[in-house]
Amino acid sequence: MPAPEILLDVSDLEPCEPLERSLAAAAELPEGRYLRILHRREPFPLYDLLDAGGFRHATRPGTITPYEVFVWRAADDAAAAAVAAVLGS
Repeated sequence: MPAPEILLDVSDLEPCEPLERSLAAAAELPEGRYLRILHRREPFPLYDLLDAGGFRHATRPGTITPYEVFVWRAADDAAAAAVAAVLGS
C-alpha cells in the first residue's frame, strides 16, 4: 500500500499556478490519501474553493517552506486520520 501522503511543492510558482495545481491535485486524490502542499504564502483563496469542492484542509507553519497545507476528501476517514496523526491532533 502506498504512503498516504502526496507531496506538492508550489513554493516557487507564480500566481495563479499554485492555486491551479493545488486544485488539480486535490481532484485526483485517491481514497485514503491526502495532499501536503508546500507554499510560500498562506493560500486564503484556496480554502473556500476546497470547502465548496467537498474537501477538508488544515494549515500549519512549515519546516521546508513557510506554510504546509493538508488537503483530503471530506468523506475520507482514513485520510483524515492520517492527517490528524501527522498534525498530532
